[in-house]
Amino acid sequence: MSVLLTRESKVKSMDVEGSSVALVSDLWREVGRHLHLEEVIERLAEMLPPFLPADEVLIRLVDSGRQVLETAALGLGKPGPVPARARTECLESDYQRIIQWCQSDRVERGSVRELGARLPGLVPPDLEGDVLAAPLKSPGGQLGAVVLVALPPERFVAAHLAVVAKLLDPLSMALENDHRLRELVTLREAVEAENRGLLSRLGRHDISESIVGADTGLREVMEQIDLVARSDAPVLVLGETGSGKEVVARAIHLKSRRATGPFMRVNCGAIPPELVDSELFGHERGSFTGALNERKGWFERADGGTLFLDECGELPPAAQVRLLRILQDGQFERVGGEKACRADVRIIAATHRDLQAMVSAGQFRQDLWYRMAVFPIKLPALRERVMDIPVLAAHFAVRAAGRLGAPPLAPDLADVDLLCAYSWPGNVRELAAVIERATILGNGKRLEIARALGNAQVLPLPDVAAVKLASDVSVPAALPVADAASGPFPTLDDAIRDHMVLALEKTRGRIEGPDGAAALLGINPHTLRSRMKKLGVNWGQFR
Repeated sequence: MSVLLTRESKVKSMDVEGSSVALVSDLWREVGRHLHLEEVIERLAEMLPPFLPADEVLIRLVDSGRQVLETAALGLGKPGPVPARARTECLESDYQRIIQWCQSDRVERGSVRELGARLPGLVPPDLEGDVLAAPLKSPGGQLGAVVLVALPPERFVAAHLAVVAKLLDPLSMALENDHRLRELVTLREAVEAENRGLLSRLGRHDISESIVGADTGLREVMEQIDLVARSDAPVLVLGETGSGKEVVARAIHLKSRRATGPFMRVNCGAIPPELVDSELFGHERGSFTGALNERKGWFERADGGTLFLDECGELPPAAQVRLLRILQDGQFERVGGEKACRADVRIIAATHRDLQAMVSAGQFRQDLWYRMAVFPIKLPALRERVMDIPVLAAHFAVRAAGRLGAPPLAPDLADVDLLCAYSWPGNVRELAAVIERATILGNGKRLEIARALGNAQVLPLPDVAAVKLASDVSVPAALPVADAASGPFPTLDDAIRDHMVLALEKTRGRIEGPDGAAALLGINPHTLRSRMKKLGVNWGQFR
């Protein structure tokens, strides 16, 4: 396009062209300092006014997979609101013309209408003013364009084309740096997703095999889990610290239709109050100091799965309001964002605090309480299910021995007496720590339960446990059969139940192994468990 220059504009053009060396040098410095393309373009927009009348600087990227041009970075030469630049879809013929132009070194100048006619889709249609556009080719093959806009009455002159041409090399390198950084982020997210999937499958196996007490102290809890897992209703798990609230949440997830999706755990009490919104809902780049990148929050990461909000009673009031909105309509906004986002997430919350008392004290929103507590599950403390302590101790002993590379260990009767007599203020988590400490103190050869417990406060044994653990129970030589004259003749189920009880008393509740009740009765352990469940025999009371 021919340009008519006056004497004054010719002098100005010579000055601009001669001083552009400093501009190129400064731009190279910014490219080396910033990896993100947006940061480079923001700095370039601030540097250009002495050389070019550019009010806006855009980087348009070519998306080869979808025939789309998208604004990847935008900078303003003057302070003001940043306009939104939507992506532009191109026809096949227009897209091929833009690709051919990107392969060239031709700088285009003209109005938005003129450039739209020559290269449809290159310039966003909502722009106004005089435009300079130059192609960008990164060393890695990424194609794009730098677009400069001068608002009326300013216009670009011929010398400005030469200045822009000198900026293409550093801008192409900035494009390459940004492209590589995005690839690394994508690869990292893919690895994290794969790790979450592996951990989810491992968790599924662990939970299905090792919920100790599912048939005894946690029987009612397991029944509730089976009921609520079929729906997507929010669940509130209540219980003391260390009682196994996360285990319950994982069990609900793995029994639900979301089992193949992610399971995300967030400890609300461990997040600083000023970062809660960013952690839960994500943030846009530049929304606050230190927000150098766009970040997905926990809700977006848990999309299609379950989000476990542990210690939800620690959420600050502002986060409670935003959580309430998600529970109501499934929508949220990132920090610094204006677009409503959606996430298909099942919420399971947990706390050791008395939320109802917090509601009465004005520390927790009443409407959020009603939304979260659609299906509350109360976990019993370990001291309330003493019958599970021997089996839990054995489970943790085997796990601790495996960590130390030692043979499997098991607590003896004296150890069980000590463990059942302790109050366990830390519940199952404390029991696991004590057993591991006992294994370490015994050097992997024995369990030093007494030393591991130290000077802990010991409570009296419950009556049932005291009776069952006191001494060997004498076992009659033959199956007891009621005298016909003294009462009704026992049914076959009654006789089988009594015989099972005798076997369990003799083996102190042990089912498997050469010294277990199954071996004593000459049947398979699984068959014995099935018959015990059918006849209502609780083996835990004999441990």
